[in-house]
This record gives sequence, C-alpha cells and structure tokens, in this order.
Amino acid sequence: MIQLYKPKLEDLWFKERMLSDPDTMAYNNAWGGTIAFPEERWEPWFREWAEPGTDGFFYRYLADETNGFVGEVAYHVEDGRCMADVIIYAPFRGRGYGREGLSLLLDAAKANGFSEIYDDIAIDNPAISLFRKMGFVEEYRTENTIMLRRVL
Repeated sequence: MIQLYKPKLEDLWFKERMLSDPDTMAYNNAWGGTIAFPEERWEPWFREWAEPGTDGFFYRYLADETNGFVGEVAYHVEDGRCMADVIIYAPFRGRGYGREGLSLLLDAAKANGFSEIYDDIAIDNPAISLFRKMGFVEEYRTENTIMLRRVL
C-alpha cells in the first residue's frame, strides 16, 4: 500500500536521485535520458510545482511504509489539457507501484475538478500498457509519441 506524500523542499534529493538515474530515466532516452536537477534549481521548481495555491500543478511523492519514497506522480495543465506524469524509481519497478500511483493521481485530478487526463508517452515506453489497462485510450500518435486520454 502506498500513499501520496507532499514533499518539502529538502525532500527534493529524491527527485534529483531519480532524474539522474539512467535506469529510471531510460524512458526518456529519445529526449536525452537523465536530467540534471542540481540543488540550486530546487527552490524555483518547488515554488512552481509544489507550493500551495499553485494553479494547474499537482506534485506528490509515492511513499511506502517499508521502502520510503518509491516514485512520483504529478499533473500540470498544458494547452488546456491536464497532463499526467508518473515515475517509479527503477529499483522499485515491477511491484505494482505504477498502477497504485496512477490510480491515486487519477483520484486527485478528479477531486481537483478535472474531467479527463492525458499523457504523451514515447512509442517505445512499456508504460503504455499500464495506462491502457487503467482505462486510457489512444487519441493520436506521432513518429515518437502516443497521446493517451482517460475520462475521469
């Protein structure tokens, strides 16, 4: 069982760890793989994504009693669409955290007034099957990505 955890600024070490891990970020290889997230970027990012009252942004860690932080879920509004984001730290993949985390994210988006949610996923990302199992349908695809949508 996992739960959503609203991180504090000092908790962003975990985000930095995930973004710098090649296995965790393998889904992002088409766009450069790992992402630098040095401590000097934490505060501006935190103000935009995680502080109370930030419209159009939602960000939470996924926390497990035994393992601590295991991933993150988020959404943001882009071009009028609520866009999902789910990242499970590679050492914790294959344990059902992605499904649980996505379910919690869907609940949060619905509770915050959204009627549908989208995700654009790289064509070769195995997470596509998880999103489809969770009720997402294909809106369209390009050479590199597939846009998925779910009515909440």
